[in-house]
Amino acid sequence: MRKQLITTRSGQHLEKPIEKQKPKHDVKLVIEQSYEANRLHSEFDYPRDQFWREDFKDIVKTKSKAMQDVLQKVQQVANTCTTVLLSGETGTGKTLIARLLHAHSNRKEDPFISVHCGAIPDTLVESELFGHEKGAFTGAFRRKLGKFELANMGTLFLDEVGTISSAVQVKLLDVLQERQIQRIGGETTIPLNVRVIAASNDNLDELCAKGSFRRDLFYRLNVFPIVIPPLRERKEDILHLCTEFITQFNTPLNKNITDIAPEVMEAFLDYQWPGNVRELENIIERACILEPTSMLRPSSFPIEFFKNNFGQHPVDIDASLPLGLARQTAIDVFEVAYLTRLLERYEGIIKDTAKGAEISTRQLNKLMKKHTLSRHDFTSK
Repeated sequence: MRKQLITTRSGQHLEKPIEKQKPKHDVKLVIEQSYEANRLHSEFDYPRDQFWREDFKDIVKTKSKAMQDVLQKVQQVANTCTTVLLSGETGTGKTLIARLLHAHSNRKEDPFISVHCGAIPDTLVESELFGHEKGAFTGAFRRKLGKFELANMGTLFLDEVGTISSAVQVKLLDVLQERQIQRIGGETTIPLNVRVIAASNDNLDELCAKGSFRRDLFYRLNVFPIVIPPLRERKEDILHLCTEFITQFNTPLNKNITDIAPEVMEAFLDYQWPGNVRELENIIERACILEPTSMLRPSSFPIEFFKNNFGQHPVDIDASLPLGLARQTAIDVFEVAYLTRLLERYEGIIKDTAKGAEISTRQLNKLMKKHTLSRHDFTSK
């Protein structure tokens, strides 16, 4: 009988079939060594497979190589005190990645404080970040602790960090270098032990080149950069994301939706998702509210993801809908297409777009919010 050489994981060799005269202790030794190699290999895999907390395991599922790379970087840096800079388009999930980093760090039992720098008026940013003493300025009727102080021993997430003024950039740089702060109007130096995660929709390197962001601050923030891909570059994850959002909305909306129509998924895969994962979440929530059956059908969507093909394809009229709802669906399609073309024409400038539509900026902002349109998606690069 022809003999076959078998190589085990431990690197040992056995001939098959095993001859009767083969010393038993040799076979036993090879088996034991192979078992030990398997055990060590399993122990090596265990930290990688068991890294994610149970409440995050569904969130981190991905078929996208780009997202797998992002999650690998999260694993590498999470349990350090290294400053991380998250970049990516609006709605890609930068806040979620920041929370992942904190939840899987040795600071997970301490505060996670999030600050949206772009939502705070310039005159209040310094007070919000660093705090102030009573009487430090007009209206400072009591001492206020800043976000840095509140996040001490934990994580501070600075979202839209590229929007802060030059004066605040100087002070932020000083805090990151010295790891201490002084409240506005105070004389006491307060030591800090804070892990900083920053995020920006804009390319901070380009802002540095334009002179609107300090390059030395950029270097301080960009110690460990993570770039989050847009949804149009990870479309293989859309079905899983839809499933997660449906599960998320079923209970609070008292629904039992279990499926998505193939035509909807086809449209989702064709759409470019300017609002990324946030836009997908909003569209699914709205569809879950409208859908009377257990399957999300085209009639349950505002059809705004067809806007790139508007005018080339007729509006799909669902005669099963009441007239009022069918009319509103058609209006939504028109409004999205009209606003998209106008925003493209005026490169996302709200004042000019509102003037072109002959409506107020307040009306325009209301319509854009209704249809999850963002001016940032139409600005010239």
